[in-house]
Amino acid sequence: MSEVRFIAEAVGAGRTSAASVAREVGSRIGHAASLNAVLHWSPELLDRQAAKLDAMSERQRGGRPLAGVPVAVKDNIVTTDQPTTCGSRILEGYTSPFEATAITRLRQAGAIIAAKSNLDEFAMGSSTEHSAYGRVHHPMDPSRVPGGSSGGSAALVAAGVVPAALGSETGGSVRQPASFCGIVGVKPTYGRVSRFGLVAFGSSLDQIGVFGRRVDDAARVLEVISGHDPNDATSEDRPPMTAEPARDDLRGVVFGMPREYLPAELDPGVRAGVDRAAAALKRLGATIREVSLPHARFAVPTYYIVAPAEAAANLARYDGVRYGPRKVGAAGDVAALYRATRGAGFGGEVRRRILTGTYVLSSGYYDAYYQKAQQVRALLAEDFRRVFEDQGVHYLLTPTTPTPAFKAGEKVDDPVAMYLADIFTCSMNLAGVPALSLPGGRSEGLPVGVQLVGSHFSEPGLFGVAATLERELDPTAEVR
Repeated sequence: MSEVRFIAEAVGAGRTSAASVAREVGSRIGHAASLNAVLHWSPELLDRQAAKLDAMSERQRGGRPLAGVPVAVKDNIVTTDQPTTCGSRILEGYTSPFEATAITRLRQAGAIIAAKSNLDEFAMGSSTEHSAYGRVHHPMDPSRVPGGSSGGSAALVAAGVVPAALGSETGGSVRQPASFCGIVGVKPTYGRVSRFGLVAFGSSLDQIGVFGRRVDDAARVLEVISGHDPNDATSEDRPPMTAEPARDDLRGVVFGMPREYLPAELDPGVRAGVDRAAAALKRLGATIREVSLPHARFAVPTYYIVAPAEAAANLARYDGVRYGPRKVGAAGDVAALYRATRGAGFGGEVRRRILTGTYVLSSGYYDAYYQKAQQVRALLAEDFRRVFEDQGVHYLLTPTTPTPAFKAGEKVDDPVAMYLADIFTCSMNLAGVPALSLPGGRSEGLPVGVQLVGSHFSEPGLFGVAATLERELDPTAEVR
């Protein structure tokens, strides 16, 4: 039984109290302080949430699918009882007057919001080294990164502090750290989960995702936060998702392996993990086919035009007037005020992306960059549609990342090398399709993830096949 299910059933039935769960998670947060994965938490807040749940009748608690389950939340998802900083000095001390829909739904389901987790500033990064509050340490090797930008959430789940956590995805920021940390990470279909209350980075790409130690942990949380929300114009008018259970076998299920995702230079350990997963799928009766996503090679440059362009527009509001602490500029000079505020408040990576986005949207360059990127984005989406609809493929099997977790500082001064960490994930954000990373084993002691990708709104079946594959893969086994 997954930990999420175990806690919810125990608290719901009164076999244990939410207060005891809260005390335990508070102790774990304290013991995990060296990870630097938590930005905000308090024992008093944990106690208040637990007391409210314990005061309910057994019938009331039993009807809540996440009764007493502690969930960490990435600090770019707004809450009214804790600050939301986005890992940036420009929002230091900010507390939202409203709450994200995903948070409201967690609370209604009985979950305890355990902590707000560290992240790359404004979710811009692939290593959680770009937080204004210090980098997050990998829970298995402090000299390495946990991935990003949701590295704090991933590290807390991997370290056993919480059984599940929320992150956000713009180009792979849930799946990539899930792979690095050896846990499950899910990016839902664009529109499956409300973005209301998620601080915007790239509005056509952003999506709240879920971490869990096991597939069922992530599935149960996504079931709760999914569904239509009238507060989000991009929310699809669909009911909440219900995950399919693990199957006895996978006969009749066709998996495609895109040749573009298995280049000759792929890390040997990552390749071995994918081959091991493919062999397990075959043992379960599935069919494996080689397929092609011919425009995949354009995914990273396309993403790093579209995302910064949208970021430049979304972050214009942090100017010392509408948001952010005001820095003194030249007297009476609004432009100087903006420069002073944004120069002091934003870190280097955020400034880089704002400048890139402003450039590609500027007069004379819009057609050459942004418009062209949107055209290529449509071709990428058509690649996925053709494989799923025309070629009879149900799911794709790919690596999640090109390497296991890399050393801290190894890529921080080389933006292109850092951006290539998203090479196997950002296509799914551009196309809007769901994807899930689960542990495929370990290479020289470090986790490697394998990725399953489905067509739009195929999450129920995606969880079913992922849970089936999970039973066949020992996440601690060395792959070679």
